Amino acid sequence: MTESERTETEAPAGCAVTPVRDPGARGRRFDAAVRAYLARHPQATVVALGEGLDTGFWRLDNGRLTWLTVVAPEAAAVRRMLLPDGPRRRTVACAAGDHDWLDAVREPQRGVVVTAPGVLMRLPPATVRALLAACAERFPGGALVFDALPRLTAVLARRAAAAPGGGRWSVPVRWGLDRGELPRLAGTHPGIAAVHELAPVPAAGPPWRWTAYGLPSWLGQRTPVLRALVPLVCEVRFAAARSPRRASSAVS
Repeated sequence: MTESERTETEAPAGCAVTPVRDPGARGRRFDAAVRAYLARHPQATVVALGEGLDTGFWRLDNGRLTWLTVVAPEAAAVRRMLLPDGPRRRTVACAAGDHDWLDAVREPQRGVVVTAPGVLMRLPPATVRALLAACAERFPGGALVFDALPRLTAVLARRAAAAPGGGRWSVPVRWGLDRGELPRLAGTHPGIAAVHELAPVPAAGPPWRWTAYGLPSWLGQRTPVLRALVPLVCEVRFAAARSPRRASSAVS
């Protein structure tokens, strides 16, 4: 079977063929956004920033896309050993905040969707601004899907990271974003057409299992106090080359 004939239900070479695991509440939103973009641009390039050893290609492959995994050099070596590159998927050894990976997208005119789970929140605000600007300029008509912590939650995460052991926040959270700031984020570059929050995607099973970052989705969405603390998953849509927007303010 050729690479182009793989389906999203198949496992990577050398792994047992098992049903694709549910990617979790956050992952379902990312996957839904990528599938929606691929429905419009079936030959697009999917750029997975900080993917590690995730197997998103096998969940989302439509037989026509190109997949780039962008990870730090030390992680890239491990990924290439366990998940070797194929005709339509490659691993790029590069930090997410380093723009060298943009040159690895060979056919941006076919569409580009970038995923950055857990990535932007760990970059300095200036680096986030620069990354969004670079993608807007290089990938007109493309999209970038990211998650972010509201500012108060980001403060709490930084305190947790400073505590002994660091917990799950061993890498400091440097950038926070409140829901009310999405319009301002959309105005940071003329090439950004829109920024919107993605709604939770229900999992199979009873409603009480539909969780978003550890909270039942109905609770996080309907309780204002909790909603202000619940992380966001957002999509940035880049304007087509012929219709830039006027910039307004900056990410801070």
